Amino acid sequence: MRLVEHFEAGLDAPICLTWELTYACNLACVHCLSSSGRRDPRELTTAECRAVIDELERMQVFYVNIGGGEPTVRPDFWELVEYATAHHVGVKFSTNGVRITPERARWLAGSDYVDVQISLDGATAEVNDAVRGAGSYDTAVTAMRRLADAGFRGFKISVVMTRQNVGQLDAFKALADGYGAQLRITRLRPSGRGAAVWSELHPTAAQQRTLYEWLLAHGEGVLTGDSFFHLNGLGAGALPGLNLCGAGRVVCLIDPVGDVYACPFALHESFLAGNVRAPGGFAGVWRESELFARLRAPHGGGGCAECSAYDACRGGCMAAKFFTGLPLDGPDPECVKGRAEGALASVGAGALPRPGSDHSRRPSRPVPVAIGWGPPREAAGVAERACDASPLAGFTPGG
Repeated sequence: MRLVEHFEAGLDAPICLTWELTYACNLACVHCLSSSGRRDPRELTTAECRAVIDELERMQVFYVNIGGGEPTVRPDFWELVEYATAHHVGVKFSTNGVRITPERARWLAGSDYVDVQISLDGATAEVNDAVRGAGSYDTAVTAMRRLADAGFRGFKISVVMTRQNVGQLDAFKALADGYGAQLRITRLRPSGRGAAVWSELHPTAAQQRTLYEWLLAHGEGVLTGDSFFHLNGLGAGALPGLNLCGAGRVVCLIDPVGDVYACPFALHESFLAGNVRAPGGFAGVWRESELFARLRAPHGGGGCAECSAYDACRGGCMAAKFFTGLPLDGPDPECVKGRAEGALASVGAGALPRPGSDHSRRPSRPVPVAIGWGPPREAAGVAERACDASPLAGFTPGG
């Protein structure tokens, strides 16, 4: 049996588990897949998070990808990281770098079971800050420098590819090499706030080919999280990684309130499998969910089965299709054969599924423009609520 066929039927435990610990975030990235900003008061407690970690240990989950929001703003974040690693669950967490102090960088460098991904969406401040917010480039670079100075080798620089930064691939690679880091690039999905800007931000067809050719040349040294298997239809060679949508098969997400979704990019009730607070916990959701059973059942390939590239791209990304209004058994919206163009043109804006809960602290922006922070809420005459307050209130980065 080929590996892809084994994975299609699902595994006893996920091999790529994403856990968003909080929706709180100090930034307001225009493409945020979880529409983060404000903390949800229903977040799992520290004790509940520990119980989930205990389950993951029993299921022999090797590691968990922790994100958010900005996970480090949870007061118990470092406590939970220590608890996970002490219970044989490795941690890879994504951060904008805001709480990577020199002291914390040294602590991270001394751990064999924690990896760090610094999010950066432009090799220059101009490109990055237009998407992630003013000052975010300097914050990320400061964190990278602190990790490098602490002797942390091989941390990740995580980049979401956009129309504005495809031309910076060599610069990203040079930046990673300069800090002793590894470059990780991922695909922009029309999820969360990203749904509003996807049509303006996602790479053009010509840029997709540029990206594909660049990955063929550099892919062995660059991580992709299996983001770009839809590009395999170009046919010049297969990209490293699994050419299969792993949603509910080998991949899933736990959100801050314990809801379990089939995919980190599909935060919508259509892909909600259950909640870790229910009897049976996370293991019960993973092994008994009706949604996951349907996703793991054999699929014929739908309208893509007749395409000569189907075995290479397997129809592309489920979440990208869903949030652009395309049928799940149809072509990927960025299908390199152009098979989705007609269908995309016929989808009306009113027919698009609305992303899940919006935790933004500011209204979503319909186009990718530089973010202006505006006056404080108090100055604007808006009453503060606990969940609207800055998650970094009272915090001053060290060093």
